[in-house]
Amino acid sequence: MNSPLGAPSLRPDLERIASWIAPGSRVLDLGCGDGALLAYLRDYRQVRGAGVEISDAHVIACVQRGVEVIQQNLEDGLALFDDKQFDTVVLSQTLQSMHHTEHILREMARVARFGVVSFPNFGYWPHGWSILRGRMPVTGQMPYQWYNTPNIHLCTLRDFEDLARDVQVRILERATFNEAQEVKLFPSWRSTLALYRFEA
Repeated sequence: MNSPLGAPSLRPDLERIASWIAPGSRVLDLGCGDGALLAYLRDYRQVRGAGVEISDAHVIACVQRGVEVIQQNLEDGLALFDDKQFDTVVLSQTLQSMHHTEHILREMARVARFGVVSFPNFGYWPHGWSILRGRMPVTGQMPYQWYNTPNIHLCTLRDFEDLARDVQVRILERATFNEAQEVKLFPSWRSTLALYRFEA
């Protein structure tokens, strides 16, 4: 998907997520960061959206963009939201830092018909090579040392697909990236980031 003429450029993964969201729909973005995706969806896809974010700086950035945001820890769940209150719920590059991974996926399936998640792919082949050398991997997608990483539940593509089946959501689409490039050949080994769109 290419951004509309004059639109601000999004990261390739956010651009793909935007392409999966129907114009005019209702979107909840969990861990919405500075609100860039929600602002883009509002301005170029006529989406009505809200974000959930814990960082003070990111909440301020959302407000400055005119994005509706609730400051809350996602670990507290999504009890604020009604069943099927949204059409799509997004969890971008946050799944791996959640303590209660199954619970957040079930809650996503409760509050929206469709969900989108993205996460670093721990199956990326240099990670295995790093472990064989006796070191935890440090890469562009996972730039932290073992002792200061926010990533507590790392997984591979197959791991996530098994979890999706266990929580009874149906995967509709998958996209994988290495930096800005989409990866289609051997994505389990060659991609650093995975995106999934699923249906509750």
